[in-house]
Amino acid sequence: MASSEIVVDGDKILVTFNPPLVVPQLAAPVALVATGFTAVGDKTVCVEGDELPPSLRAPLQYLSPPFVTPGMGKLSLTLQSANKSAVAADDGKVMLLVGKTFQAKFEVQVPAQQPSPGGPVPDATPRYSGTAKFISTHGVATAE
Repeated sequence: MASSEIVVDGDKILVTFNPPLVVPQLAAPVALVATGFTAVGDKTVCVEGDELPPSLRAPLQYLSPPFVTPGMGKLSLTLQSANKSAVAADDGKVMLLVGKTFQAKFEVQVPAQQPSPGGPVPDATPRYSGTAKFISTHGVATAE
C-alpha cells in the first residue's frame, strides 16, 4: 500500500450530499478531535472512531426543498481500508489516514415538512447518501 498522511487533531472532514439535501452543520469542513495517544509533531493522531467529530454525533437539522420546514437526522460514515493504517497503531486502535473519499449516510429521524394548504407533507426519503473526505492541514507525517 502506498503511504498516506496521518490524520491529526485539527485536521478537517468535509461531508458532501447531493442537492437538494441541505445540512447546515456540514456546509463547511468540520475540525476533527483526536483521541489517540501518539503525537505527530505537536498534534495528537486521530484513531478509528475520531472520524465523526463530537459536534456531528447528535441529530442534525436538515431540509430538502420543497421540504423547507427542517427535520432531523443522524450522520454515519463508513471508512475505506485506504483511510485506515495497516501497520501504524495507537494503543491498539488503527490510525486514520487521509486516504480516499468514503461513504456518508444521513438517516432521517424526523422528516422535514413541505408546507401545504391541506397540512404539512413529510419528506418520504428515509436516508440520503453522500461522500466524505479528510482534509490534512499539516502535510507532514505518513504511514503505511
